[in-house]
Amino acid sequence: MRLPASLSPRGPATYNLLERSNGPFFPLKRGNLLARELYTARLLRKDCISEVAQCYHFVFQLEGMESFPYQPGQFISAVAVDGNNKTQTRAYSIASAAAENKFELCVNRVENGFFSNHLADLTDLPPGATIKIHGPHGHFVLNEPITDSILIATGTGIAPMRAYLQWLFPENGPDRSNGKQMWLVYGTRYETDIYYRDEFEALARRTPNFHYLPTLSRAQDDWAGLRGHVQVHISGIVEERAARLGLTLPAPPINPLIPPAELSFDIYAYICGLNFMVSGVRDLLSGYGWHKKQIVFERYD
Repeated sequence: MRLPASLSPRGPATYNLLERSNGPFFPLKRGNLLARELYTARLLRKDCISEVAQCYHFVFQLEGMESFPYQPGQFISAVAVDGNNKTQTRAYSIASAAAENKFELCVNRVENGFFSNHLADLTDLPPGATIKIHGPHGHFVLNEPITDSILIATGTGIAPMRAYLQWLFPENGPDRSNGKQMWLVYGTRYETDIYYRDEFEALARRTPNFHYLPTLSRAQDDWAGLRGHVQVHISGIVEERAARLGLTLPAPPINPLIPPAELSFDIYAYICGLNFMVSGVRDLLSGYGWHKKQIVFERYD
């Protein structure tokens, strides 16, 4: 998922980009310019996960590094020189939990978009093409301790949600969900655009506290699943949970004398997608009395 330009530093006019050295790296300041360490990432695998949407899943491995630690929900910035010899930088959410020196991306090919086409055209034939990146960056991360959570995404906004879920429910490791209820509400137009569907359905089958709710806004007649925009189904989750736990809606207001740093909640929403959807979900949850700190979001337009 590509993040907005506000999160994408624009090359040498803003940053002095340095190649990775074998020794320790120390950021340098030149006036107001901050040096960024560049890593080389080699493409191990590229899969087209939706021919219709031209969405690609990439697996990269960082050269000269044994590990690449990051928090699920963070992003990397990819750097390349375009046909006009200008340095282009684009931010992409990482679509996987940290694992050794690898990271994964989920990117749609965009017509006339330099970077999405640059990535989509990379070859994964051995030894694999390389790109330059820096990071990890960002604060779109899970609050801890882990609580009940509603993960809400559209399109390639699924990328950080996939990272969250891999970290919460690792295939070869301890469950980090603390038994809390996790809902993934994923909205798209067509069935062909449900990214990572098999993976999330398999997770829902083996994990009783994970609930997968893909919903289509332009479903065909033979679609047997949920229909409509994500807001419709978020309302159902919030209201059903409140009824089950004996909670009143809208929730009573928070005491304004409590310092923000001391606020804690038993449920959070994490939202990633286009601004229209993000704003609609924020308004919906606010109408249920949710505090703004319970609603964590990232927009990519």
